Amino acid sequence: MPEQHANSPYDALLLLSFGGPEGPDDVVPFLENVTRGRGIPKERLKEVGQHYFLFGGVSPINEQNRALLDALRKDFAGHGVDLPVHWGNRNWAPYLTDTLREMTRDGHRRIAVLATSAYASYSGCRQYREDLAGALATLEAEGLTPPRVDKLRHYFNHPGFVGPMVDGVLASLADLPEEVRAGAHLAFTTHSIPDASADTSGPVEEHGGGGAYVAQHLDVARVIVDAVREETGIEYPWRLVYQSRSGAPHIPWLEPDICDHLETLRDEGVPAVVMAPIGFVSDHMEVLYDLDTEATAKAAELGLPVRRSATVGADPRFAAAVRDLLLERAAVERGLEVERCALGALGAGHDLCPVGCCPARAPKPAAAGADSPYA
Repeated sequence: MPEQHANSPYDALLLLSFGGPEGPDDVVPFLENVTRGRGIPKERLKEVGQHYFLFGGVSPINEQNRALLDALRKDFAGHGVDLPVHWGNRNWAPYLTDTLREMTRDGHRRIAVLATSAYASYSGCRQYREDLAGALATLEAEGLTPPRVDKLRHYFNHPGFVGPMVDGVLASLADLPEEVRAGAHLAFTTHSIPDASADTSGPVEEHGGGGAYVAQHLDVARVIVDAVREETGIEYPWRLVYQSRSGAPHIPWLEPDICDHLETLRDEGVPAVVMAPIGFVSDHMEVLYDLDTEATAKAAELGLPVRRSATVGADPRFAAAVRDLLLERAAVERGLEVERCALGALGAGHDLCPVGCCPARAPKPAAAGADSPYA
């Protein structure tokens, strides 16, 4: 398929991300945006914000998104894809609604959306779709004709997303002292979410037992382990573990926590661990604090050598994967048959989130799905 004009019917790509503070004065207002409606006191938000204050009140996610934007634009230009790339956040500037308003006024009518979350879950997919619907409703209330937005499919098992993570694990293993390298364990980490949210992640037929959220992470972990074995000749023991829990203690969340897991491995005599944050697109605050700071300090306390492998970030292979996802979806929208790239056992995900997929905590409109009010 020739790539020139192959992006039709799309006239723009929107990079949709979480957002983060750009300085100390932004931290509490940012956290107020994130927790709006939960009634959390400002003093408690200041306590939570200490993670950001340790890094000067600046979240690395914004600079990483700028790097990804640059990588996408270079990749598109180098492959004849004439498509502008815009950026909007859910919780901080540039805000999603402001970006969509600007894109609408510039004449964009059909927008493909890439969310910086690779897996299925309420917070990783539907909540982004709810924010898209809210932004479109705002534009409509302002007298603008909302554009059509299509969220690109989950890319957790796309080769351009998995390949850089394989290289990161291999580099981390190679960086371990030789005497402990062969006996190392791999701890694949992702954001913990409530058990109830995990169990209802993905389409209805995939609900229960951790749902699509856990199944997708396990599938990616197995792919990485297999690739590492092919490269090293060693079948490294591994487990999917969790980090960054933020909920009330009485509500069950996915376990074990990475720090508890490190302690278990030390007690079992494991000589070293590679922590691989497969649930995160870039080295944002959960990676820098929960792994590089907290978990690494725990490992030092235990006398356990650890390395943390790199996230995908703005790797050119990921930028190429985004181009592939865009052209794939564009071809589908034009009625063509396409071959979808996917590794592992689960195959390529759906283009359109079905009714009941990652259901909301309370009924709320969501764009870019089968139940979208914006066709």
